[in-house]
Amino acid sequence: MVADPKLIYMTPEEYLDWEEEQPLKYGYIDGEIYDMTGGTLPHNEIAVNLTTSLKTYLRGKGCKVFMADAKVGVSEKGPFHYPDVIVTCDPRDQKARRVIYHPCLIVEVLSPSTEAFDRGDKFKHYRQISTLKEYVLISADKINVDCYRLNENNKWELTSYSLDEMNLSPEEIEIEFTSINYSCPLSSMYEDVALGEEDN
Repeated sequence: MVADPKLIYMTPEEYLDWEEEQPLKYGYIDGEIYDMTGGTLPHNEIAVNLTTSLKTYLRGKGCKVFMADAKVGVSEKGPFHYPDVIVTCDPRDQKARRVIYHPCLIVEVLSPSTEAFDRGDKFKHYRQISTLKEYVLISADKINVDCYRLNENNKWELTSYSLDEMNLSPEEIEIEFTSINYSCPLSSMYEDVALGEEDN
């Protein structure tokens, strides 16, 4: 998640070398670095739930699943972002050490401070990745998932999985990730997640 930009301008190569020495994570856009803010416990639980199920499903299929600390590069010159979950099935990423450049699926768990950026400029950046087939936005405040898929006409289509719009329970709603031929109940993403206001 992006916080305030720091007024430090770097080349992509300088950024990649510099960030390896930092105790915190930083994104990179057009020569500017951005420090990352922490997420909530529901945010973390949703990412863990999805990563765990994807890891199990993709075992032995030649794909890799990453979360939180894995960096995606739109190109070798950036921008560079830290999605919540990444799947890559591209051989070029199999031995990557610093950056994933060829993901097929990117997932962001939304928070109020970053939702506009995740839906706007960040998605605009991600759409430049030629291998990307799906971009998924998961709400951490309520049960709602928006999945953008690249269709056969090379256009991005939105499918929403929302309790507000469907007369089904979370257990009855199946989410499809067509980029990896995977589906799961909506409820599995929100397993044991405390939604809504925190009780004090």
